[in-house]
Amino acid sequence: MIDLPVVPAVTEVKRKPDWLRVKLPVGKEYAQVRSLVDTHKLHTICESGNCPNMGECWGAGTATFMILGNICTRSCSFCAVATGRPLAVDFDEPNRVANSVKLMGVKHCVITSVDRDDIKDGGSIIWAETLKAIRRESPITTLETLIPDFRGIWDNLYRVLDERPEVVSHNMETVKRLTRQVRIQAKYDRSLEALRRISEFGLRTKTGIMLGLGETEEDVFEAMDDLVANGVHILTLGQYLQPTKNHHPVVDWIHPDTFAMYKEVGMAKGLKYVESGPLVRSSYHAEKHLFPIEGVY
Repeated sequence: MIDLPVVPAVTEVKRKPDWLRVKLPVGKEYAQVRSLVDTHKLHTICESGNCPNMGECWGAGTATFMILGNICTRSCSFCAVATGRPLAVDFDEPNRVANSVKLMGVKHCVITSVDRDDIKDGGSIIWAETLKAIRRESPITTLETLIPDFRGIWDNLYRVLDERPEVVSHNMETVKRLTRQVRIQAKYDRSLEALRRISEFGLRTKTGIMLGLGETEEDVFEAMDDLVANGVHILTLGQYLQPTKNHHPVVDWIHPDTFAMYKEVGMAKGLKYVESGPLVRSSYHAEKHLFPIEGVY
C-alpha cells in the first residue's frame, strides 16, 4: 500500500454545520439498487467516495458506477478510494455494468473509474468497451463519463472520446495553488489540457472543484477563468468533506450563500452551467447537464 502524504496540522475546525446534514439511505428503491450492486459485484463511487447524496440518488434508482476495480494507483490527499496495487483488469466488467444499467432502467448513466497508471492503456480499453456495451444493451440511455487524465497520453483519452458520450467530465478537484498538495500525482495544466481536448472534440465538457481546502475567492475566480479559456461548459462546486483523519483537513466550511455567489460569478464569466452547493458532487443532478450547447454533439 502507498502511504498518504503527511498533511500539516491546522487549527481545529468547528463541527460540521447544519446545512451539511443528510438523511440516512432508506426505502424500497434504495434497497433495489443496493441489491443489484451487490449481486453483480459492481463498484460505485457512491460508496467508495463516501458520497453524502447516496441515499437521495440511490433512492431515485440511480448510481455512479466505478469501473476498473476499487483500488487506485494514486494517493490524492482528499480521496476516500483505497490506494495500492490494483487487481488484474476484469474484461467481463463492461458486460456486467451494461446488464445492471439495463436492469435498473437507468436513463442517464454516469461512469467513473480509479486511475490505472499501472497499465499501458490507462484503462481506456475497458472504458471504451463499457460504453459500447451500455449502448448495445440500453440504446436510449445517455452517458456521462468522469475520466482520469491518462497521464497525458492523449491516444488513450481519444479512445474514450471516440465513443462520444453525451457528457465528458474530468475533475480539476482544486485550484491551481493547492494542486500539488491535494492531487499528488496530477498536474493542473495537464488537467486543463485534457478538458481543452475534450471540448475541441465537440463534446459537452464538465469539471468539478471542491471548496474548503484552503482556497481563496481569488483562487476560485482564477480557476473559473482558466476553465472558460479552455472550453469547459459545466462546473460543479461542492464542500470538501474529510474522509479520515489521515486525509487533508477541512480548512473552511463554505456557507450556502458563498456557493450561490460563486454560481453567479461563474455564469457571468461564461460557463454554461454551474451546479454549486455544499452537498454538490460531480454526478449530482447530472441529468440536468444535458441541455443543448451550440457547437456540441
